[in-house]
Amino acid sequence: MTPRIQITVGPVLPYWSRRTLIDFYGAVADSPADTVVLGEVVCSRRHEMKHDDWLALGRELAACGKEVVLASQALLESESDLRDMRRLAAQDEFLVEAGDASALRALAGRPFVLGPHVNVYSQPALVEHAGLGAIRWVAPVELSLEAIGLVNPPHAPVAGGPQADTPIATEVFAFGRLPLAFSARCFTARHYHLNKDECGFRCIEHPDGLLLATAEGAPFLTLNGIQTQSAAQQCLIGDGAAMRDAGVTRVRLSPVAQRFATVIDRFDRVLNHEGDAGAARADLEAISLPGGLADGFAHRRPGLERSWT
Repeated sequence: MTPRIQITVGPVLPYWSRRTLIDFYGAVADSPADTVVLGEVVCSRRHEMKHDDWLALGRELAACGKEVVLASQALLESESDLRDMRRLAAQDEFLVEAGDASALRALAGRPFVLGPHVNVYSQPALVEHAGLGAIRWVAPVELSLEAIGLVNPPHAPVAGGPQADTPIATEVFAFGRLPLAFSARCFTARHYHLNKDECGFRCIEHPDGLLLATAEGAPFLTLNGIQTQSAAQQCLIGDGAAMRDAGVTRVRLSPVAQRFATVIDRFDRVLNHEGDAGAARADLEAISLPGGLADGFAHRRPGLERSWT
């Protein structure tokens, strides 16, 4: 029997209202998703949900049978950010995803997930992080599936981890606008000619980010506060066999503001129930954000390219 590829709902990257988040996760609770990653990973100024709110939401999702992971920020800029990260690491209800290297020391000695922004590009680096307690890694988004299989060869135990005879699980970013970079500057605030500390939280007006285009009018990048994303959405729904060959056991689907239930459903149908990948991709293409779908990085090509016609 072909092993199930588990489905992870990644953290919500844009800034959404509290009501929107609660409604969104209510729908996720009824979906085929296996794991849900919660938390504000982009900007510490976003306060629609606080630490205790995420914990309460996590408990509700866990009661619905979901594995819950709490994610730390990818760019810490202040002492208060460090305090928030340490508080997150100190709780013991849920697994924690390390957003960057600052979380590794706080999490060392207990199981945790390596987020996509922790620089792991070789097998020795993965072995080192496994020695700290990493039981799962989310591969950097620019790595090809071939490279992922070399970093963490299928069925190969990673020595030094909390369970030395158990392979570390590999998760890939399989759907959504790719998180490419972070900056101490807030580009959304800059777009509106505002200071970062007086931004007015204008990013909440853009539930899927603020699209940028080239001089020729082609979608190029997306601004999400201090984060820069791709314009095109990564879509690896047709790569089930290649992902399994690379040892991938989980796919991460990054939330979008509309019809995300369709995204989860189509990936589950194709990867785990022998659904037609071409038809499912056409469905996702029909509801895709401006910029369309792409899979270039996964196939050692420019990220905006696609391997299908």
